[in-house]
Amino acid sequence: MSVKLEINAHELTAEKGDSLYDCAEKSGVKVPSSCFKQGICRECIVEVAEGMDCLNARTNQEEHLEGDYRLSCQARIEADEGDVRCHTMRRGALKIAEKGTGLPGIAGDVKLDPAVTRDGNDVLLDGEVIAQSDGPIYGIAVDLGTTTVVMWLIDLETGDFIASQAFENPQAFGGSDVMARIRYDSDHPGQVLQRTLLGYMRHALEAFPCEANDIYEMIITGNATMRDMFFGLSVYSIGQKPYRSLTELERDEGKRPSTALSATPLNFALPMNPKGRIYGLPLISGHVGADAAACLLAINLQHEERTVALMDIGTNTELLLGNKDRIFCSSCPAGPAFEGGQLTCGMPGLDGAVERIHIRDDGSVEIGVIADATPQGICGSGLVDAMGELLRTGHMDSFGRLTDESDNFWVDRDHHVFLAESDISLLAQAKGANITGLRIVLSEYGINFDDLDMFYLAGAFASHLDLDAARRIGLIPNIPEEKIVQVGNAAIEGAAIALKSVTRRVELEEAANKMTHIRLEAHPHFFDYFVEGCQFAAADTTAVPLY
Repeated sequence: MSVKLEINAHELTAEKGDSLYDCAEKSGVKVPSSCFKQGICRECIVEVAEGMDCLNARTNQEEHLEGDYRLSCQARIEADEGDVRCHTMRRGALKIAEKGTGLPGIAGDVKLDPAVTRDGNDVLLDGEVIAQSDGPIYGIAVDLGTTTVVMWLIDLETGDFIASQAFENPQAFGGSDVMARIRYDSDHPGQVLQRTLLGYMRHALEAFPCEANDIYEMIITGNATMRDMFFGLSVYSIGQKPYRSLTELERDEGKRPSTALSATPLNFALPMNPKGRIYGLPLISGHVGADAAACLLAINLQHEERTVALMDIGTNTELLLGNKDRIFCSSCPAGPAFEGGQLTCGMPGLDGAVERIHIRDDGSVEIGVIADATPQGICGSGLVDAMGELLRTGHMDSFGRLTDESDNFWVDRDHHVFLAESDISLLAQAKGANITGLRIVLSEYGINFDDLDMFYLAGAFASHLDLDAARRIGLIPNIPEEKIVQVGNAAIEGAAIALKSVTRRVELEEAANKMTHIRLEAHPHFFDYFVEGCQFAAADTTAVPLY
């Protein structure tokens, strides 16, 4: 007798006593690890989707893990027979890894003006010699997302993009959203989340086609929680009213000029030049973090003549609105549904994720799968497609209830991929939060949806949205398509701009201190907007108060 094991869609037979780590190695699946299977580095995390009862009990080395997460070197097959299905936190290349805005000139004229320069064989940081080398000069731009992490390698002498790395954020075992991560970080001493992330980042850096000593600067962007946690700061204050980072509080007390952060690679044991620098982009306010600041750079908002809005959709959605005269911002706690999180059959935008769904006239379902692989689950764009199609064909009403009174909708019966009514509810709340935030910010600005000259959709999820489906279900405003521009991963592109231009970096710090932060929860009609936004119906163009 034996156990049937599936790891990262690779199937094999496992015997009693085998560790998931050893099984992964046999099937050719690389599991991050730095401690030779001792359970010390805490990097070899797997999420067990099925068959937890076939495994041994958690060991002492796994006391920091809960729910469906295990260390693969500690988790061993204990049953004589059964099925186990799991995946590592790095199943494959994320579809969005190399895609920034993809729109030449959208960020304006970015003159190459890096902090790291060369004078003969001297390598200088801010004009001070830090190394002697005739080799290349590289920098790393990092977007620390709650769900995914993207890293770009940039040649600082030419400004060229060289390579990318991407992986699921291994901190997921601490919770799927920022508030859960804050609670976990506060309850578990020893900066477990930070150390786990750094382990994955070390492996990603080592995989780049360059020598570690040739990497002289790293730019970090991400929401306030992700950025501060990376730098080892307490994030407790971000989870308590008025939801502010320690750096924001210190700036307001006159203890620092900006919320930007700076440290040396030695603080993190990252494989890059030890005399280089790691720079964290400034936060704007509250949960409007460095990722929103990076998006501002990517669309050149501080120099914009027109009135434009940007919605960076993710676990925590950021909103920007305005032009060179004034800029409003806010954040929406949308949750992980847009990135496949918490869905019954959800997954990020990886190979095997259903990303396109069409319901034919006869009721049969046509799907599109990333990389044409075997369907393993459904990602965010597939979820929006499904909602749009269910609404269009009358299989779902505007309240998110399936009209045939069933509990789920089958996407692919053969591979057991489906949507439950609970998944529909998650999307309703996520999109309700987003459209509510946008309505309130525009209302405070004094304009309607129709007054926007341009509406940018940013983020990995948004770049693959079907706009008709997104407008049909009320995820985005029902405005003409020519006003909507999908700009991809604007946060990573903004980080790359900051890496290539000190001038733009300084401009960003100044702009971040001047923006107006709209706190959605303080708006008197927030609940009314939210209830309306949770319905599956096109969002009309009115943004001024309806009540």
